[in-house]
Amino acid sequence: MKLSDIEERDLKKGQPDKIEGKATVDILDVLAEEGISIQDLADTALEMYVPHPGLETREKAEALFKRELKFALSDPNLCLLIYSGVLLEREGRAGSLPNLSKSSYEKDLSFIIADEVLGNSIANYISGSKGTFEFVRYDKLKPGILANLGPFMDDVIGGLIGGVSSNMYSRGMAEFEIKD
Repeated sequence: MKLSDIEERDLKKGQPDKIEGKATVDILDVLAEEGISIQDLADTALEMYVPHPGLETREKAEALFKRELKFALSDPNLCLLIYSGVLLEREGRAGSLPNLSKSSYEKDLSFIIADEVLGNSIANYISGSKGTFEFVRYDKLKPGILANLGPFMDDVIGGLIGGVSSNMYSRGMAEFEIKD
């Protein structure tokens, strides 16, 4: 049987197109509980700042990074990906991860790649291949708060910073060209 031969069934017919009601938890509050602020994210991103047209100064880059971060975090799907990393980190600290001992979690064993997959997914979700490239750069160097985060959160936050900073550079250059 070919995939094209399968008849599609819409089991979610009639669902609303947007989220109903107001969320009671904000991902920035969740990150704050983990000791991660917007300024921490911006400072970490800017440790690897390279001037570009439209982002000639760190001040411009920081403002644009924060704007892109706010836009990215307006997406509930991204917030849920980040939250999954927070929950994994919390369960790891408690020694409650399935099939992984607390000591193995603490050692951040190189053959456990779920954290890398999550960070890569976050970066890719935000800005595609460019975000993935930036995630790898941040993951290898672990600047700023990344060096102090646990095995899951360093990759989750690295993916967030990588994706957002990639968009920051792309948007900064695009806005520069529009002005020119």
